[in-house]
Order: sequence, then C-alpha cells, then structure tokens
Amino acid sequence: MGVLKLEEIETYTYDDYVKWKDRWELIDGYPYMMAPMPMIKHQRVSNKIARQLDVIFEDCTKCQVLLPIDWKISNDTVVQPDNSVICHKPLNEAYITKAPRIIFEVLSKSTAKKDMGIKFNLYEKEGVLYYIIVDPDELIAKVYRLKDGKYIKICDATDEVVEFDLKECKEIKKFDFSKIW
Repeated sequence: MGVLKLEEIETYTYDDYVKWKDRWELIDGYPYMMAPMPMIKHQRVSNKIARQLDVIFEDCTKCQVLLPIDWKISNDTVVQPDNSVICHKPLNEAYITKAPRIIFEVLSKSTAKKDMGIKFNLYEKEGVLYYIIVDPDELIAKVYRLKDGKYIKICDATDEVVEFDLKECKEIKKFDFSKIW
C-alpha cells in the first residue's frame, strides 16, 4: 500500500461543508474535524474571555464580540474561532466573510497543532490584527499583533493587562489575562 500524495486527497467546498454533521473546519479544501465538544476547562476559559470582551467592547458602536461562528474566508476555507471581535457589520447572520480584528483560540489536545500552525498562518495571511493562543493547561496566552503582514509576539500573558488598539474604537481596550484562569 502506497502513501497518498496531497493532490490525491479529495478536497471540498463550502457547499459540502454545510451538509456535514458534527463540528468541522475546512481549510484550503481539506476537512479538519473539531473535538466533539470542548472540555470543561476549555469552556470555562472561553466563557471568561467572552465575558471580559463583552464588557470592554460594550460601548464601542462598531465592534461586537462573537462566540464560535463560521468565518467563510473563501469557497474552500471556513473556520470557527473560539472567541472573536469583529468591527464591521456582517452581510448575513449565518457566517462572517471579513477578518475579525481579534481572535482567541483556546488550545485543546486535539486542536493545538492546527491552532499554532495552520490557523496561525491563515490568520496572519487574512489580516487578523491580534491573535491570542490560550493554553488553559499551562495558564499562558501567547499574544501576537500583526505588523507589516507578519505576527510579532507582544507577550506571553499570565496575569498581564494587554492593550488592544483598534482604529474602530475611540479608546484603547485593556484585557486583563489574570481574569481568565
């Protein structure tokens, strides 16, 4: 039995994706099964991120906080960030098509490699201004900011307060990482 070459693996489109059961992401036509449901620790951290984002963005009339939602980047790429902030009005309620300004991905054993590799490169290419990779086991969040088309690490946050400077908001938004653990 030979090894399959990448070009021999079947690829899919958004039309295929919407018919699938369970939780999937589609990147460059290749399906990635997501964990059935995130573990309790993952959900707890993600909920705390969402609550804090909700509070710090409640007065911004241009931005809104989202829990996992389809981000349809192209006909063959659809991802679901754990937590995101968009600063535009979506074209419809089913999915977003424009890059979020901030994305938080909470790592789990089954998604860590994809979140730190494939999605890191995808979010960088698509122009996500801030990408935060949260490790609930190690109690650390790696915070990246897009500069000249490349992610630059701002810090490894555990109990730091990090400022998100978004041109859409009148004031700089301060996120306290000590509150998510």
